[in-house]
Order: sequence, then structure tokens, then C-alpha cells
Amino acid sequence: MALFQLPDQSSRPPSSGFILGWAGRVSLGATAVSTAVRIAVSTPVSMAASTARRGLTMTRHSAAAPRTNPVRTGAFSVWGDVARPATLTVADLRQGWEQHRAEVVFDCATAGPQHHTFTGPLLREVAAGTRPDFDPGRRKERSRFLLAVSGGDGHHAVLSWAEIDADFGDAPVLLATRMDGEALDETGAQLVVPSDRCGARYVSAVTGIWIGSCRTS
Repeated sequence: MALFQLPDQSSRPPSSGFILGWAGRVSLGATAVSTAVRIAVSTPVSMAASTARRGLTMTRHSAAAPRTNPVRTGAFSVWGDVARPATLTVADLRQGWEQHRAEVVFDCATAGPQHHTFTGPLLREVAAGTRPDFDPGRRKERSRFLLAVSGGDGHHAVLSWAEIDADFGDAPVLLATRMDGEALDETGAQLVVPSDRCGARYVSAVTGIWIGSCRTS
């Protein structure tokens, strides 16, 4: 029987600093993922060109120096079965990783169809910077890991590592730093799952991301 339990947030280890980047390279898929969302990869030539096409756009940013003040608006923790737990803010996400753009359409149970444009780094790149407790070269080890994302309103969503891994699902899941052009520094980062037709896994005001393995007994 598979067992999975999200650790209580009070048991988190203290932050060991900010993780701003990862030495590895991650490939991006360029296939359509649903009828409602079209994902493409391109290098933007101008702002007009970027906004004219639907999909995912890559913009390169150089890594910034680590910060040392962990108490800031919109901060969230990344912890679990990782070697380098971290506390990050929207500003860290914007400065430390490549920014990707995704135009999405999803159904909201209370507000109906939603159309938004999000910008931010890939979840897998941010998570990889914490060095999860698996051998990156062993696919079976990676496939047993999970990510549980918590929001400020008590909302939780779970994804598998394989879902976002380039060797498996290759889903371009984002930790958004901007929504419809507006910075999310004050409200907090947002989890964006472009392949989902339902908006239940769009977690706003992210407060924590737990990374760990699925254990069986």
C-alpha cells in the first residue's frame, strides 16, 4: 500500500540560504499539451513579438548573488528530502532563473473559464537547485519523488517529479512571478500548470514546496 503524508510545516528544517540556479541543463518540450493550451518555445525578438504568439517564451537572465535576509514579503520555503532547503521570494525567482511565458486557459469552479498570461521559472529548475535526495542519472529514483505545493489560502496541490521531468512528462509547470504583466512580489508566487484544463492545481500565494519520495510498506 502506498503511503504519502505531507510533513507538518512546523517541522521544517531552518532555511540554509537562497538557491539561485542549477548547474545542469533542462530541455523543454515543444509539443501541444491540450486543446485549450498551446505550448511553444522560442527566443523573443521584441515585446510585440512575444505578446503576439501564444505559448512559452524563454528569456535568459544571469544568476544573481545569493541573498541573506530570509524575512520578506511573499517568501516561501522549499524543504523535504533535499540537501539544500531554501527560502525564496518572487524577486529571487525572477533574478535566479530563466523566465518563461505561458498563455493559459483553464476552468474555475466558481468563476468559469479563465484566460491569463503568466511569467516565471520552471518548477523543475527551481526544485533541482535544492538537490533532491536521488541520483539524477537514475530515472527510477526520480520517478518516485513527489512535490506538494501549499498556498496562502490553505490550498494544496501534489505533482509527481516524473510529471515535470524532461525525460517523462516534460510539463512546463511554472512558479509565476508575473500574472497578466503584474508583478506578484507582494502576493507571492503562483503555481501554474499549463496542461491542466481544470484550475484546481493553480496554487496562488505559494507558501511552501515539500519535495520527497513516495514510500511503500
